[in-house]
Parts: sequence; C-alpha cells; structure tokens
Amino acid sequence: VQLQASGGGLVQAGGSLRLSCAASERSFSGYNMGWFRQAPGKEREFVAAIIWTGLSAYYTDSVKGRFTISRENAKNTVSLQMNSLKPEDAAVYYCAAALPRRGWPPGGYEFWGQGTLVTVSS
Repeated sequence: VQLQASGGGLVQAGGSLRLSCAASERSFSGYNMGWFRQAPGKEREFVAAIIWTGLSAYYTDSVKGRFTISRENAKNTVSLQMNSLKPEDAAVYYCAAALPRRGWPPGGYEFWGQGTLVTVSS
C-alpha cells in the first residue's frame, strides 16, 4: 500500500495542525495505522497508532491529551489532530501501516509514507 502524508506546516507554539495520510488501497481498512516523527539529529519515534476498526488508539506519553489519531476507512485516510503544539513537537511526521499479524499495538510496520514537515515556532 502507498501512503501519502500531508498537512504539515509552520505553526506557533500553542497552535494546532491536522495531518492526514491517504492510502492507495481499499485494503487500507485491514491495516493498523501509526504516526511517527523524526526531529533533526534524533531517531524516529512513535507518536500514535490506531487499530483497524478505529476503536482503539495508543499514544506516546508526550502527546497524550494533545494529539488525537482517527481514521475513516471509507475514505482510506488516517489523521492526526495536533493541539497545544510545543517546539519539541517539531519534526517530520510519517504515517505507517501495519498488517494485523503484527499485533496490537503493532510490533512493526510494513509500509511508510514520505513524511510531512511540522515546524513549531516559540
């Protein structure tokens, strides 16, 4: 499956952005989906994941209460609503897809999007 992330941009600290990830296949609904981010000079880190049904989500501690992951299987999209952004949230954000055999939360991801840049000014 091909993934296309969008929605990044420049926002002031405290502001909001909504990232979207569009999948190329109708089989999208069978994948568990995740968002990751990578800041300059740092390793890529997990941000959030959502199960294929949309009924369960998982977040890294640093974004809990500020970010919300959601999906619309009918539109083959997964989104990440980011509120109360902080300068430390600045990074390239990637969406990824995991086959169900990876478990929940996924132990790995098979497919990755190209990333979208989020810049947060202080």
